[in-house]
Amino acid sequence: MRDDQAQRVHERLTACPRLRPVGFGEGRRFGLWELASLIEGAQGTCVDPDSLTVATERQWRLRLGASGREQRHGDDHRRRYWICPPGSPRDPLGTVAVDTWSLGAGALHVSSLYVHPVARRAGLASAALDTVYEACRAEGLSGFRLETYWTWQPTVRYYLARGLWVTSWKHTLGLARLSYLPRYEVRENVGEEVVFLTAGPEGDMVPLLVAGSDGGRLRLRETPQYRRAGDDRDAVRVYALSTLALHLAVRGRPLVRGEEEWARAHRWCDIGEPEGLAYRIGVFERVARDGGWRVESPYGGEGMAQSRPRG
Repeated sequence: MRDDQAQRVHERLTACPRLRPVGFGEGRRFGLWELASLIEGAQGTCVDPDSLTVATERQWRLRLGASGREQRHGDDHRRRYWICPPGSPRDPLGTVAVDTWSLGAGALHVSSLYVHPVARRAGLASAALDTVYEACRAEGLSGFRLETYWTWQPTVRYYLARGLWVTSWKHTLGLARLSYLPRYEVRENVGEEVVFLTAGPEGDMVPLLVAGSDGGRLRLRETPQYRRAGDDRDAVRVYALSTLALHLAVRGRPLVRGEEEWARAHRWCDIGEPEGLAYRIGVFERVARDGGWRVESPYGGEGMAQSRPRG
């Protein structure tokens, strides 16, 4: 079924001078760039996608197992774009792919984002995400969603630094930029490790949640502003807690408040309380190791055991 709003978003993306739709005969090259992204995330190895031969491609795909299988579906499900420098549309520096239908609260799914190692730290990925968001908003959609893996720590940290909200951790980490979720910041203050702040009605930054640690356990305090965030702002309450939890996790902070909360962790294995994220991280790391992926946890050799209550 055709999604007219999504179609118009793609018309805007096609007209963007920094993006170029993948042309006829370029599908294999795009697939190799996506494979390079997977190799870097799963194995921590940077490769030049254009240097991959048929033999090395096969070796990498076998090594990556099921996750390394080539995606052969065309542009009916998603549209693929090269990220290009201004004035050089035939010289791509990265890739981005966006689905062709909207989902969950009128958002589009960004299914691929990669910048060649030689072109990083120039704002190309950020500009591509901004372009997708602005095109979605221009056509009445709320924004975009994307997914990444917990074990891809540089990628997770990048998306958090971009201010994306955490909206799911069921199978992977789901993040989003949505118009009904205001700008937030996470700050570290003396005496309290992390303070979660969000935009107030006048554009001021107001505290919502304050997190610290006590004897290896999470200490979490709700502010009056957080307790008042209800009704039409329920999404802010849920996603603020979940987003703070991921910010704590990438710092290696405790995520569990006590034995009672840990016993209920499985109830929050989709999204919600920080104990649910602790539970899911344990699953994510185990699955990654079983799949032969490199796992460098912020919690060290003990993995998520360090986040569980002690004593």
